[in-house]
Amino acid sequence: MKRCLQLAQNGLGYVAPNPLVGAVIVHENKIIGEGFHHAFGQAHAEVEAIQHCKHPELLSQSTLYVNLEPCSHFGKTPPCADLIIANHIPRVVIANKDPFPEVAGKGIEKLKSAGVEVITGIAAHEGEELNRRFFTFHRKKRPYIILKWAQSADGFIDSITSVPAKISSAETDRLVHEWRTREQAILIGYNTALKDNPKLTARLYPGKNPLRIVWDKNLQLPEHLHLFSDGEPLWVINASKTENRGNTQYMQADTVEDIANRLYEHQIQSIIIEGGANTLQRWIDARLWDEARVITGNLSFGAGVRAPMLSEAGLYNRITVDSDIITTFRNTQNGNE
Repeated sequence: MKRCLQLAQNGLGYVAPNPLVGAVIVHENKIIGEGFHHAFGQAHAEVEAIQHCKHPELLSQSTLYVNLEPCSHFGKTPPCADLIIANHIPRVVIANKDPFPEVAGKGIEKLKSAGVEVITGIAAHEGEELNRRFFTFHRKKRPYIILKWAQSADGFIDSITSVPAKISSAETDRLVHEWRTREQAILIGYNTALKDNPKLTARLYPGKNPLRIVWDKNLQLPEHLHLFSDGEPLWVINASKTENRGNTQYMQADTVEDIANRLYEHQIQSIIIEGGANTLQRWIDARLWDEARVITGNLSFGAGVRAPMLSEAGLYNRITVDSDIITTFRNTQNGNE
């Protein structure tokens, strides 16, 4: 099962809104086939593993390991449960049941009805962690929400000067761009867009760019900003209109809860909030976040805009990258429970 999870990780950033899935076929304690879901719309992990099986004649004597319940419905691809049954695989070991209503136990029941031995709950915690975006999306009807900011050594998110201060190192910047490739969307507020004029792409790391979203309540941002002028897709969250104009989609929403609902409606499974202190605080106050990644640099500002404060009770991990300290928090009091 650990190999399944390892394989599944390779699809991060490409499979959403599908889950991350890996599959391994074992005969007499030897792996004879394995695969993972590469990208949305492509073959599922079980299909890959069966197609890549070195000895297909042994499938009827083998065990299939998969970290998520095989699907039982026709979506972009045929049901994996049917393929397992057709290949007479006698035993299937699963980490997690699928929360998606179209599956939700139906794949397991289909296998059992066909005489397949099914074992569930193996490495279930690790499977939940891997697919936390997918599980959050289907259980809470909203995306998995990641807050991210950089702060000075003395706890300021911005200095009092008019020039944006550089806090993080080049190595940390590359890591942040890697994070962007893993999520479906990224959001900033009005002030960050106006002051920093960011591109919000993942140009420092190979992978997909996230959907860019800017919260411009009164539609005051100038159109010469990179977000409007580079031709890449952009959502503008505002208080007055919903319409499409070229690559820019205007979407009406008044609160963070409204934004989360719009994202869910558009199948956005995960988002990074990279805004300034005011934008970040809105999500924190609403308890509408799952993870926070705080980059602390080694320079001090002395004065400026204070960074948000999170409880040490939610401390999950802390690492050092170059000269920066990156602290990860998990929210133990999520909104939309």
